[in-house]
Amino acid sequence: MSTSSLSESVSRPSGAQKFLPSLGLVLVAGGLFFLGWFSYLWFKPAPLPYTYQLVDEGGVSKYQNLPLQSWPDLKISKYELRIPSVERPIAIAYRAARPNGSSILLNWESLVSEPVGFMGGELAELATIGTDITQHVPKEGLILAWWDISRQLHLLSERETLFKSHLGQPLITPSYWKDRVPVIADYEHQFWGDQGSAEEAQKFQQFIDALSSEPTKGVALLRGLAGSREAYIVVHPTDLYKVGLLRPDRMEIAFKDFPLTGNVHGLANQVKAWMKEYGYDTYTLQSLSEKVVRAYFLNQSKNGKILLAQMLPLMNSTPIEFEALQLVHKHGGYWVYRIPSAHNPS
Repeated sequence: MSTSSLSESVSRPSGAQKFLPSLGLVLVAGGLFFLGWFSYLWFKPAPLPYTYQLVDEGGVSKYQNLPLQSWPDLKISKYELRIPSVERPIAIAYRAARPNGSSILLNWESLVSEPVGFMGGELAELATIGTDITQHVPKEGLILAWWDISRQLHLLSERETLFKSHLGQPLITPSYWKDRVPVIADYEHQFWGDQGSAEEAQKFQQFIDALSSEPTKGVALLRGLAGSREAYIVVHPTDLYKVGLLRPDRMEIAFKDFPLTGNVHGLANQVKAWMKEYGYDTYTLQSLSEKVVRAYFLNQSKNGKILLAQMLPLMNSTPIEFEALQLVHKHGGYWVYRIPSAHNPS
């Protein structure tokens, strides 16, 4: 009877021993699969939180709620900003275009308290400013304003503006969408198009630098952007918030909405109490509706007085007429200043 030697038992693996390497390969392969899946989930961009949905379009006569009767050739498209899990839209956007012209954002109606997408003034006020510019600004004049206001004024006044493209800055989103900013930015660029050139983007950064600089330097930067042409700059309280997002080192800003109850003194006391509690030293107001007003709070003692803050009405102060920056018009929340050309400083 032959017996298996110790050497034979070692050199000839049993069936179980043959199975172990195969099991190890399976476990390694499974580990690599789960590692790859984890990496995919980790680096995969968060899904887009909203979409624009076209709900209506037509001529100006179809939109009696919009004060655009003076521009009958415009084509209007109405979009709703929709979140899949929310029954109602969170904002309404109106795009406008002339025949054979590019489409621009003309009006944005936010239906939630937190800013999403865009911030601007009342369309009725903007339409009046557009008409006034057409009547009083020479055709060779140049208009400087935030890029979205610039595009709106170019459409309504047919005057040349320094910024003509949808530059998309700042991207205004709730804090809980921070991880979705890249996908939101891509979607916004695809939807609105016309992102502009690198040169235009650089000039816009210089424009922001001007507004966030001390007044003397800021005016010099504006004049440099305008060149030798006669130019006008249009500003609005919402510009404060936008500058604060893009230049937080130059301006500390916050906002809060307050209900309008008809008691002006009561409102003023509420606004000042909030300002004191959170350490701000001045504010300006923007009317959102007949029932709500938004207060923008600034901390000038910390960052100093910037040009834009001098161009808007703040608590206990009114816009100062600079020697080279002259207040020429005001309507609603819009303030218009003239930047004389270098050849005509008076």
